[in-house]
Amino acid sequence: MKSGLDPIASPASRVLILGTMPGEKSLACQQYYANPNNQLWKLLSAILAEPTPISYEDRVRFLLRQDIAVWDVLASCDRVGSSDSAIAEELPNDFEQFFRRHTAIDVLFFNGKKAEALFRKHVTCKQGLAFATLPSSSPACAMRFEHKAKAWVAIADALKR
Repeated sequence: MKSGLDPIASPASRVLILGTMPGEKSLACQQYYANPNNQLWKLLSAILAEPTPISYEDRVRFLLRQDIAVWDVLASCDRVGSSDSAIAEELPNDFEQFFRRHTAIDVLFFNGKKAEALFRKHVTCKQGLAFATLPSSSPACAMRFEHKAKAWVAIADALKR
């Protein structure tokens, strides 16, 4: 059984980006999106017109400065490797408690279709929360970066409201 990471969030966070479960590299490093081939940091930098932070500490500060929270749908699961298709025996995170502590969040972005499917399967959510599914930032999603970035602009738009 693999266990996920604590959320990156502050009381000011207005947007939540949800993945499924950290991959092997992220779990080993205890850092979200640690695989250098994952495009999350590059996508966020592109849509928010900021340099891509290099160190993990700078990445966390970048998210918090932008009022973005990052977490995963699953608290734990069985999985060999990092593929979402290998997830089994999933246990969701406690979203009821999370949303009680992070009341400013009003938009939830799923980092890929599997994150959305797991969320809808396991979580009953607060009223008034908007949802959108983005192309996965994972290297397994073969979509061109430019096309992913066009979809991910929805995060920048949500932060402008």
